[in-house]
Amino acid sequence: MNPTVKLESVTKVIGKKTIIDNISFEIFPGEVFGFLGPNGAGKTTTIRMLVGLIKPTSGKITVCDFDVRKQFVQAMERIGSIVENPELYKYLSGRENLRVFARMLPNVDEARIQEVIDLVDLTARVDDQVRTYSLGMRQRLGIAQALLGRPSVLILDEPTNGLDPMGIRDLRQFIRKLVDETGLSVLVSSHILAEIEMLADRVAIMSYGKIVQVGTVKELVESLAPGVDWRVDDAFKANEILSASEDVQVSEVVDANTVHTLMDSSKTPALNKQLFEAGIEVWTIERKVQTLEDLFITLTGGDHIA
Repeated sequence: MNPTVKLESVTKVIGKKTIIDNISFEIFPGEVFGFLGPNGAGKTTTIRMLVGLIKPTSGKITVCDFDVRKQFVQAMERIGSIVENPELYKYLSGRENLRVFARMLPNVDEARIQEVIDLVDLTARVDDQVRTYSLGMRQRLGIAQALLGRPSVLILDEPTNGLDPMGIRDLRQFIRKLVDETGLSVLVSSHILAEIEMLADRVAIMSYGKIVQVGTVKELVESLAPGVDWRVDDAFKANEILSASEDVQVSEVVDANTVHTLMDSSKTPALNKQLFEAGIEVWTIERKVQTLEDLFITLTGGDHIA
């Protein structure tokens, strides 16, 4: 199966600073591709290159086999995108908004407008003014707008921003249903790791302008050392000892009495002995199920996510 999006050795330099450093990845039809990265990792710059807002310094980006540099119009015709909250005319209805945007696209008639309305399940409210819509409904209308031109790739940058937990769940289910029914490729950039873990088929994690890991969530999580939580009388003192051990990949204080580690669990008895000899009381030692958040912390050093 040919990828719908392909980045090959893409680099972006601004001034003397390398923002994106030789990254490569592919996205395939019918796939939700999660895109994660801490502040300053280059995630937004990558998306801007994908949608044609800025050009890479070197490397190649293709969309449905069209080179973004050499065949720009054809490539952009295959992409729909929505960045955070969609810009809509609040005093027009949902249908009127779609008609306004349809005028900017070739071969989009009333039948196509109704088709995307049905696709995003807005039929019951599409003739109401947008100002009466919930944020989740406005997100759906924005996605309908992005789908008008029949793209093969949909790029959603932080689509859950501002949504409450119920809205996040509904949007997640909607995206999954959309991909399953249409075969679209969807790239989702998000700072909510748990949502990406439940939604994405594969994930790319960026750090300092580089792709540090790509794979299915299951593959990536299973590649981690086991998680071990230590309940102790002094987490800060225990963390000094645990973080100094070569058998511990990650050690972080959760609260005054808990240290979370990623480590070779066979070394637990030896480390427990070290803590005892240092005068630290160990109350419990518990092995934990690994998550995408653990992987992110391991690969990026625990930087905040953007």
